[in-house]
Amino acid sequence: MSATCDRRRFLRSLCALPLLPGCERLAQQRLPVSVLYAGMKAGHAIRDGAALPPPQRVIDTGVIILGGGVAGLSCAWQLARGGRRDFMLLAGPEQDGNAAAGSYGELRFPRGAHYLPLPSPESTHVRELLADAGVLQSGVADLRPVFDERCVVHAPAERLLIDGRWQEDLLPHAAPDSEEAREQRRFFDTMARYKAARDSDGRRAFAVPLVLSSTDAEFRALDSMTFADWLARENFRAPGLNWYLDYACRDDYGAGVGTVSAWAGIAYFAGRAGQAANAQAGAVLTWPDGLNPLLRHMHRVGLGADGARRLDGHALQVRERGRGVEALCLDAEGRAFLIRARRAVCAMPLMLAARLLPDLAGLGFDAARDMPQYAPWLVANFLLDGFPAELPGAELAWDNVVYGGRGLGYVVSTHQQLRVARPPQTVFTAYVALSERAPGAVRRWLLTLDAQQLLDEALCDLRTAYAPVALWRHARAAEITVRGHAMATPLPGFLSNPGLQALRAADGRLLFAHSDLSGLSVFEEAAWWGCRAALELLA
Repeated sequence: MSATCDRRRFLRSLCALPLLPGCERLAQQRLPVSVLYAGMKAGHAIRDGAALPPPQRVIDTGVIILGGGVAGLSCAWQLARGGRRDFMLLAGPEQDGNAAAGSYGELRFPRGAHYLPLPSPESTHVRELLADAGVLQSGVADLRPVFDERCVVHAPAERLLIDGRWQEDLLPHAAPDSEEAREQRRFFDTMARYKAARDSDGRRAFAVPLVLSSTDAEFRALDSMTFADWLARENFRAPGLNWYLDYACRDDYGAGVGTVSAWAGIAYFAGRAGQAANAQAGAVLTWPDGLNPLLRHMHRVGLGADGARRLDGHALQVRERGRGVEALCLDAEGRAFLIRARRAVCAMPLMLAARLLPDLAGLGFDAARDMPQYAPWLVANFLLDGFPAELPGAELAWDNVVYGGRGLGYVVSTHQQLRVARPPQTVFTAYVALSERAPGAVRRWLLTLDAQQLLDEALCDLRTAYAPVALWRHARAAEITVRGHAMATPLPGFLSNPGLQALRAADGRLLFAHSDLSGLSVFEEAAWWGCRAALELLA
């Protein structure tokens, strides 16, 4: 055999080996990485008390909606459906907020929220939106409506990497006669009883939106303790079950069972009760770019096909003046302008509202006492040519999670296409809830990291799921979205937060609409407050 053949065989053998740390680092550094800091520049300028510039123009309108996320667009959508046209929407620092999306060419991907559970009977506002968008195809008022099957996540929906092998579903499998299995059955039997529970007025103990839940003392007492304390009290100690419950809380609330309210932890399992005539219980709706198609629909209906009722920019200060409201704003080019309206809907996070509205305390909201705790997140999107080789076990699913992982797993943007054939390219979206330290400390730490260090954090689960050589052979680009204040975390006592209750009840020239009013960040809650504000304006 020639020396040349020996050399080729040697090189091929090197390519078959896992990448050494230095080689992996080199491959990682060659990957084009872009970093987005969601709303950070504008938010920090407002926080730091930047000087207010004089306005260069004035815009007059009947209603101004301040914020272009789920709540703001829900308000615009509901107003337009009600025949109202004398309103405008100010998009804010990040159009679409936590439901924003991006693209690599024709491949779209989420930069935040990526699924919607089937809407419960109480979530009439979500059902109406889905019907308007053509997703709910019939039976909008039925217990089991018919949904567009292209939007219902098809199997395999979820899988878990545990002990070096993929299993179907996210709850760790346990031997039928084991203590782990008995505790899992007992926990879900308990959740089923909570889901069916109603008070003397017929209200469900846990409902979505949460303001329609029972206020009976026996249920609200669960908000006086953490979920971890409740689990210990009820003797739920199985390791696999407790990992799964902690994962669920980090996924929806940005913090684990030791931080969130027991009421919120139970509501995760007992609150949503949506069903479908053409989908299994527990099914969810999704699109390649997460929930962004719903926001695009609300944008078209609410703001016009040409976006005529939309203003780009963000507010600097909001005040009640005379018989109306004035909002000093800044556009993308740094030019100040003034909006004058008869009424305003503050569809922004309360951390911003507390800075922009000098008179917020007069409405009953004390920022020092009532401000939600916000959890920081990373959302990373990886463009892949083809699909990396898989570890043994269950096949690639829509949602893929690593047992004991620091992240929340990753979703596959092209999953709904896989039943036909694998496309030549795909996007893996990895989620990391940075819940191991105090949120403020994490936010300060994030600002010290460069793009490669952020990529290291975002790769935590993908490194476990794939051999480095398999991953880097396919990776072509990465985009990381840093969400320093991604979501409000429902701490014990959040249901009785007096400031949130005061802003919910506001009915003057200033109305409020944001998921923060519920104390937790999910689509149904944000849309509820946006629609509720619109109905108040239409009354």
